[in-house]
Order: sequence, then C-alpha cells, then structure tokens
Amino acid sequence: MFNSTLLRLVLILTLLGSASLTRAAEPSRHPGAAVYAQHCASCHEQPDMTRAPGLAAIQQLNARALTASLTRGVMKQQAAGLSRPELRDVIDYLAARESHSDAWYAGMMCGTDDRTVVLNERAAFSMFGVDHHSSRNLSADAAGLTSAQLSKLELAWAIGFPDTNGLRAAPAIVGNTLFYTPTQTGRLLALEVTVPCVQWVYDAGARLRSSVTYGELGEGGAKALVFADSYGQVHAVDPVTGSRLWIAPGTHSQDATITGAPVLYKGKIIVPISASGVGRGADPEYECCAEHGAVRALDAATGETLWTYHTMKDAEYTGKTSRIGVRLRGPSGAPIWSSPTIDAKRGLVYVTTGENTSLPATATSDAVLALDIETGRLRWGFQALADDVWIMSCRIPWASSGPNCPSPEDSVLKDFDFGAAAVLIEQAEGDILLAGQKSGDVWALDPDTGRLLWNRRIGEGSPLGGVHWGLAVDGRRVFVPINDPIALPGVTREPGMNALDIRSGEVLWRQPVTADCSSGRGQRMDQCEEKYGLSAAPLVIDQSVVAASIDGRLYVYDAATGAIDFEFDTLRDFDTINAVPGKGGAIDSHSIFAGAGMLFVGSGYGSFRQPPGNVLLAFRPRRSAADLLPQR
Repeated sequence: MFNSTLLRLVLILTLLGSASLTRAAEPSRHPGAAVYAQHCASCHEQPDMTRAPGLAAIQQLNARALTASLTRGVMKQQAAGLSRPELRDVIDYLAARESHSDAWYAGMMCGTDDRTVVLNERAAFSMFGVDHHSSRNLSADAAGLTSAQLSKLELAWAIGFPDTNGLRAAPAIVGNTLFYTPTQTGRLLALEVTVPCVQWVYDAGARLRSSVTYGELGEGGAKALVFADSYGQVHAVDPVTGSRLWIAPGTHSQDATITGAPVLYKGKIIVPISASGVGRGADPEYECCAEHGAVRALDAATGETLWTYHTMKDAEYTGKTSRIGVRLRGPSGAPIWSSPTIDAKRGLVYVTTGENTSLPATATSDAVLALDIETGRLRWGFQALADDVWIMSCRIPWASSGPNCPSPEDSVLKDFDFGAAAVLIEQAEGDILLAGQKSGDVWALDPDTGRLLWNRRIGEGSPLGGVHWGLAVDGRRVFVPINDPIALPGVTREPGMNALDIRSGEVLWRQPVTADCSSGRGQRMDQCEEKYGLSAAPLVIDQSVVAASIDGRLYVYDAATGAIDFEFDTLRDFDTINAVPGKGGAIDSHSIFAGAGMLFVGSGYGSFRQPPGNVLLAFRPRRSAADLLPQR
C-alpha cells in the first residue's frame, strides 16, 4: 500500500509538470474550477462552519503540498472519489504558481564552522506544555526574559516560509538553537536564533502538524527530537546532525491523524491520535462515520508499539440510514486533539477528547481520561458533556444541517470538545487537574478519581470558541483565554483573558479584547468585527502571561492584575531575513514560545477564514543606546 501510494504521487506530479503553469485568464473556465465547485466548495466556502481553510488560503500552497494532502494526508478521504484527471485539474487550479524550492533556506545556512548544534545547555523549551504537567509556565531563568523585559520588547527578526498559509507548531529550544517545523514546508529546521542562521535541515517528506518534543530516548539514552507528520507517522531525529533515527506509524489507522504533540517520558513516546470523521461526515454520500480517537505508546528507542488505547470500539453499521437513505455507522469520534499530560506520582497519562461524530454517543467524548502509563488501561474518565454528536455539516437552525447530522432529539449538537491539554498542579493543599473546554468551562478534578472539585464557566462558548488550544498556570492562578469568534443566537460573546484562583475557581481578573478594524486592518481580514478572540495556548513567563488573538495581536499581561504591559500588531507585511515575502496573520494553536532570551510567535493561520500568514517573529528586550554603540 505504501509503495503504490508513492507511485500514484509520482504519476500525479508528472502529470502536473505537463500542465499549464498559469491559470486561465478566467478562472471559472479552468477545468479544475468545476472540480473544486463540485467536490470542495461546500466546505471551503463555509469555513466558519466547516473549519476548512478558505479558497484564498488554499491557493497559497504549492502543487507538492496539495498533492500530498489529497493523496496521503488529511484530505485523503475527501479526495478518494476523484479520478486522476480530476485530481490533476483541481491541484493545477488551486496551486500557487511561484515555487521557491529550497532557496528560501539555502541563503540562511550558517557558515561551515558555525553549524554545530551544542546540547550542553539545558532545554529552555523541551515540549509544547513546557513540562510533563502541561503547565505552560517558564521561569525567567529558563526563558532568559524577565517581566520587566517583556514590557519593553522589539522585533529582532522575521523569517518567511514559502507556499505557506499558516503556522501551528511549537519548537524545542536548547541553548541558542530552535528546532522548528514550519507546517507546510515539510522541513524541520535547526535555527541558531542569535545570528540567526540555519544549522541543518531535515526533510520529513510530508507536511508537519505537531509540535516538537526534545528528550532522551530512554533513561540515559540518546537525545532526540520527536514530532508527527500529516500522514500519522512519528519521526525521531538526532538534534546534533539532523539525521533520522527512526520513523514509525503513530496511529492505529491509515486514515488517522496526529495533531497534539507526542510526549517523551521514561523510554516511552505517548502519541495522541485525532481521528474522528468530523470533516468527511459532511459529505452526504459518506456512510458516517468510522474513525475514532486513540492514544498509542511507542518504545522510544525503536518506535515499536507498546500499547494502544481506543476511545471506543470500532464502528459498525447501526441499521439506520440518513435522511437521504445512506447507511450510517457508529460509534465514532472522541478524537484527541491535545497533547498528553504525565502524572509520574500516580503512573497516569491524562488526555482530553472531542465530540462524537455519529451515534451511538459514548461516555468517552468531551471528556478527560486517565490512562495507566504502563498498560494503557483506562483508570477513570470524566465526561464534561454527554450526547454531543456533531459533524461539520451540522447547522443552527438544525433544519439546514446536512443529512448525516443527528437530530436534536439524539444530540445536544454543541461541538464542545477539548482541544486544550489537561494541566496537573501538585500542591501541599492537594493536587488538582484542570481542563478547559470549548464551552467556556474550566473543570477542576481530583486526579486520583476524576471527581469534580469545582467548575467555572466564562461566557457561553461556541464551536470555535471557549478555551480552544490551551491553559497556563502559575502557583496561584490559571489563565484562561476565551475565543468565541462566532456570534450564535442568544449567546453572549466574551472573548479575552481571564485569571481564576486554582483552588476555588474564583475569577480574579478579566481583560476583555475588542475588535480593531482601523488603519486598514479591516481590509486585511474577513469578519474583522467578529474575529478577535484568544485561541492560541498562552504562556506564563516570570510574572507575565503572553497571549495572542486570531486577528494577529500579541499581548503581554501582568499575571497579578491583568494589565496589558505590551502589545504588538502582527497583521501586516514584514521584511524577512531570507527574502521570502512575509505576511502576518492570525496567531493560533501552539504558536507562542520562548527561550534563549527571546519571545517567538508564529503569525498566520488560514483555517476558519482567519487571516493567513507565513512568518516566524522573534522579539528581544529593547536595547538601550549604549547597547547600540560600537564595542572596542
């Protein structure tokens, strides 16, 4: 199957090479336009409801990226019914015309004598969650930044990535080297940040979805960088040389994907699997739905599977049909979008799950699950919302939904899944496990049993709202970003940053965000008046909280008061050090990180009709006039 897929990819690329290199003067006459209209537009022209990137965002990808996505990647199921000529035509219609090949980083390579990666300094940022408890908390010493410095930042440099409409991943940072995966380039870069220059490049052969984790492949073992690609494979790479150590299937199904970051812990790599059918279920002809989430543990030294936990049994035909007579399958869904959290004291892995995508509903959807780290056995589960069965064609009002969407009698139809990792806090007063949900809820649980300790809801949430990608904590507070970009009937939207007391859930402060469509910002993004909430996972540094909005604004808050100490608008064009035209956009997902005395932000996220972009931005403390004088 693997070899035949590669052969098909080669044939398609060969056909693309003979296709016209310019679109027709009237795009509607291009044969690929009809294929797009028939098979793609129903999702990509309604990104607010379907979460698919809009047409403008897709057209920033090159032919190779589109081919990989449609033949082996996240769009494989949707493209399965296309003939080879249809596939060729739609890729030629959509693909960006300019190809940068590898020139975008070739001019950034460090000098021959400066390409050695030094690992004798500790990792400032070794995983998306910062630590195994997913605290998203960096000390001033680890970050090389104090709160006083964070209030006085300046842009140090910007790097642009070609054929890219969004950045989603966090790197590992060791010493002055940042190991980064710009999503659509298919490359892992070792980037020396103070110069800056590229020390080595690893070609993964696929788009890269997950953040990067750094650590030992077993106790006393070799150091490695671990991450996942869009084909559901896990890569282990030598951080010194950029050479591959191994590559292994990270999923239980060829149609499954990996979104959250794999986590390294004592000889195991814990891999979250986000298969669900939530997108393909919008196809009226699809026998919805068959995929489900899972967790897989790999041997860190070899990549071999140690155990797999499934969020439900395999789907079967239910004996029911959709409104247009298509047979239905279930159960399905409960994907794991988030990164795992490790509890060494209890020997547990905590994961959070998404909604079901077909009936019957299961007790594992919209839930926090505790798994035995040695066996993968479920120790306990806490379900935040039952009967939440939803696919991308579900609408409000329900009468306008697609035929695979369940009825209001069978589902609450909320799409209130968890995209944020659970956060473990160990304190003398008692340990607490926190989880933030797209409903706007924060749940505090007893990590021994899953018993509810407290619950606080901030706003009403929405399918893209509430707590989207993460929480952050310090010793007293949990910081809760609220997105809520969709104005639903009867729903009060309250986007902004919130601080809650960890022990009680009491709201300590709120700092709302409001739309800013002035100075041409409204022309640079769709729905500027609605899309300005906080979706990306925040980061605590020293006594500050760093967060960012889906309209491209970066914020630094005082952790104690919520006062905004620094703000920077990334929704603009940038001069980049590698001469690739730089465009800032939405800041989302895992795109805030720090280390080596700098704050980094990936600006651009083209999904959900948010402003696309392609720049990695580095901020440093503003230098004084004395710093700028020549040194003798």
